[in-house]
Amino acid sequence: MTFGIHIGIDYSGRETPTSRTPTLQVYAAFGDEEPHRILSPSSTEKTYKNWCRKEIAEWLIEQAGT
Repeated sequence: MTFGIHIGIDYSGRETPTSRTPTLQVYAAFGDEEPHRILSPSSTEKTYKNWCRKEIAEWLIEQAGT
């Protein structure tokens, strides 16, 4: 079995599921690509926002469906 995506998460947030902390980070490698940082869905081109645990859970569910 081969995988199309490999995900690494620093999941060391200690607050509530909706608290944004700089320690929550998501990286992914698609296929044979090098891993790269995945920005929070709340981030925009002009505004960077840290992940919250709720967003990570939702993103993982979305990735599992693809």
